[in-house]
Amino acid sequence: MTFSLIGRCARTGQVGCAVSTSNISVGSRVPFARAGAGAVLTQNRTDPRLGLRGLDLLASGCTAEDALAALVASTPHIGWRQLAVMDTAGRTAAYTGNRVKPHLGARHAQDCVAIGNILANDRVIPAMTEAFAVATAAPLAARLVGALEAGLAAGGEHAPVRSAALLVVATESFPLVDLRVDAADHPIAALAQLWREYQPWSDEFVLRAVDPDRAKGGS
Repeated sequence: MTFSLIGRCARTGQVGCAVSTSNISVGSRVPFARAGAGAVLTQNRTDPRLGLRGLDLLASGCTAEDALAALVASTPHIGWRQLAVMDTAGRTAAYTGNRVKPHLGARHAQDCVAIGNILANDRVIPAMTEAFAVATAAPLAARLVGALEAGLAAGGEHAPVRSAALLVVATESFPLVDLRVDAADHPIAALAQLWREYQPWSDEFVLRAVDPDRAKGGS
């Protein structure tokens, strides 16, 4: 009942996640990313602890494959979990437990990995990675939102989606973009609108933190 994607911009080094589901507040539970480490998605019967531990493993020097293997080997109830990992080099790994329900899948492509479960059909995941791949000139956040839109257009879930989230990290310890729609009838469209409004401010908000003398305004 969730479809998501981790993506990387090879030009800027940014890494991020986008996710949508038919439950509320998906952004508080599924996507995890850290500058200098990478990103993790943890979904199905979600355990947010796996996201945090996965980031620590990546930060310690593990590759995506090694971090995922460590999570799978050490996690009780792993059959309920669906995971994806990307390291800062763009390497990806994914896992789907034997208790996760179809339609389900994972797909790896250049600078991205998409996973999903309880989907409407088998076209959702490929649609996401293909949309991400063709938008190379766009900012990473826009590419991630576009992947969600493509997944929804391909069928999305069995149930209507209710929440969506976008998370992007760059060079600072805090996210470059962290936008959430916790409950809405059309959360992906609302997330896309939030990004359009946020984009002109994203660099300014970083400047307010790291060089406030050059920033404009406040809040």
